[in-house]
Order: sequence, then C-alpha cells, then structure tokens
Amino acid sequence: MNSGLLYALLAFLLWGLFPLYFHAIKEVPPQEILAHRMLWSLLFLVVVLSVRQQWRWLPRVARQPRVLASFGASALLLTANWGVYIWAINNGHVIDASLGYFINPLINVLLGVLVLHERLRRRQWLAIALAASGVAWLTWQGGHLPWVALILGITFGCYGLLRKTAALEALEGLSLETMLLLPLALAYVGWLTWHGQNTFLNTPNDGTRWLLAAAGPITAIPLLLFAAGARKIPMAVLGLAQYLAPTIQAMLGVWFFHEAFPPERLIGFMMIWGALILFVAEGLWVGRRAK
Repeated sequence: MNSGLLYALLAFLLWGLFPLYFHAIKEVPPQEILAHRMLWSLLFLVVVLSVRQQWRWLPRVARQPRVLASFGASALLLTANWGVYIWAINNGHVIDASLGYFINPLINVLLGVLVLHERLRRRQWLAIALAASGVAWLTWQGGHLPWVALILGITFGCYGLLRKTAALEALEGLSLETMLLLPLALAYVGWLTWHGQNTFLNTPNDGTRWLLAAAGPITAIPLLLFAAGARKIPMAVLGLAQYLAPTIQAMLGVWFFHEAFPPERLIGFMMIWGALILFVAEGLWVGRRAK
C-alpha cells in the first residue's frame, strides 16, 4: 500500500509538470509530438527490457488474442488522451486540461465502485460529493460543455481501470501498448518525411531534437510509476491522490501561462481541494482508530 501510493504520487507530480515540457516544443505540431512520444517511448522501453533481459513474456502474450485486444484498447485510450492533452497545452487550454484531471478521479472512484465493487465509507462519499460539486461548479462557470476536460477524464479513467486489471506488469504492459502503436507512429512520421514536414529532421534547433527524443523517458517513466501504483492501491485512493497533477497544472496555467482564473473558478478549485483534505483526514482518523 505505501509503495503503491508513493509510485502514484511521483507519477502525478511528473504529470503536473508536463505543460512546461510541451511548452518548450510548442513549435512542433501536436500530432507530430504524439507520434514522437510513441516512437521514443518504445525505444526507451526496448532498452530497459534488454538491459533487464525481460523478454520472456512477449511470445506468450503473442498467442493470447484476449490480452492483445485488451492492450490494444488501452493503447487507443492512451493515444486519444495524449493527443487531446498536447493540443490543449499548445493552444492555451492548460486550465481546461487540469479540469479534465480533476474530473478523472471521480471517474476512477465510480469505476472502482461499479466495476471492481470497492466500498466507500460515509465520509469518503461526502468527500466525493464535495469534489463532484466543485467540478459541477467549474463546468457551470465555464458556460459550455468542457469537451477537453471530459475526453481527458474519461479516457484516462478507463485506461487506469484496464491497467489495474491487466495481465501484465507495468513495464511489459506499457511496452506492449507502444508496440501496438508503432505502425501508426511510423506511418505518420514516414508521411511527414515524404512531404518534407518532419520537424525532427528539418528544424535548425538542436534543442528541439533533443527534447523530442526525450519524449521517451519523459513519457514512459510516469506511466510506469502510475501502472505500478494502480495495481497496489484501491481505485478510490488512486482517484483522490490524482488531484496533485491537475492542481500543479492549474497553478502553471495561472502563474506561468497567464490564463484567466477569476474568483468564480477559484471557488470550484477550493471545493475540490477541501474534498481531498477531507478524504485524507478521514483515512488518517480510521487508521488511528484501527491501531
């Protein structure tokens, strides 16, 4: 339980800082960044698997259509989540993206209760209700359907559920996902190269090339931490801990990207933070009583 929570918190901290990385390569089109994330992540994972001599799982999984289908579904969810997130960061929607990851823990909790039959205590339900009210307030204040937030929240919530019940460990599972995405990434990068639009080859800025290549470890490390943590802690705990990432993103949106953050929006964020405090305090109180 403790190691799982630590892995999850580290993953959320790194994800919270992601807008800074994508801002540094904003000159690259979002769909090309997405393709490079797939390619460099797979290369990084192949190196890790080779160093650890950890390839025995691949022939076995290749003969299991259900496992391949499950990871094919999680790979598509990951692709959709990555693509929308990159677009949002590079088009001035950092706070909208953070709202998506505020919604996502609620989806995690709902999936945990409905699919995995996890049970919540009364005060935990109160914390969830307060967080849901905060999200509803933020949505209403926006004046329109927050499609960026909804797509990000739903895709990553379903991805987390698939990974929690996956047949492979974190490293092997992510490696299989990127292998399944490899043909799409290669086809798109090949098309860009054929038409002379491959930024990696054409840019005069070596820093941009290095940052694109760094997409491998930058992408893979937090995903591995998240997958490892998701298998060791309940979906409810995973969902509430995940508020760390969007909180950091929202702060970056206000202080670094200078996006609008009126007092009305602050009210919604304070409701969500209050829910997190209540959830953590309730867990500590129950643990002390158990001792």
